[in-house]
Amino acid sequence: MLVFKNLEEFRSIKGKDLPIGEWYSVTQQMINDFANATLDKQWIHVDEERAAKESPFKSTVAHGFMSVAMISRMLEEMFVVKSVKMGLNYGLNKVRFPSPVPVNSELRMHTSVKDIEDINNNGIKITFSCTIEIKGQEKPACVAEFLAALFE
Repeated sequence: MLVFKNLEEFRSIKGKDLPIGEWYSVTQQMINDFANATLDKQWIHVDEERAAKESPFKSTVAHGFMSVAMISRMLEEMFVVKSVKMGLNYGLNKVRFPSPVPVNSELRMHTSVKDIEDINNNGIKITFSCTIEIKGQEKPACVAEFLAALFE
């Protein structure tokens, strides 16, 4: 994990890669919890028996948006800015889901800091280039630009 004293010091990471994240296992319980939270209970996500029989993937798969929702948590393990009092999700750009995520897959994130801009209230807006890798697969689960705001 990278540790920065303040936002000014964090600016030095612009244009550079963050450390590669840890692997996360995507369990059926996580998929079910996401389905319940979003009300997206399509059988391909939650019906294990039907998915085993009818799905081309032969198992349930995670929601594409579940991968995006994990970005915030994955970033928390890559860096910390000690002076930051609050962080907010700001938005997303160019989101794609090149490969499905079968249940029990392992995911990790590769990230670089594409841009840093000043914003009001003593903060910065960061654009992260994120690729969520699936262990053992060529195509990633998700490729996105993730925007966050940090405030001192």
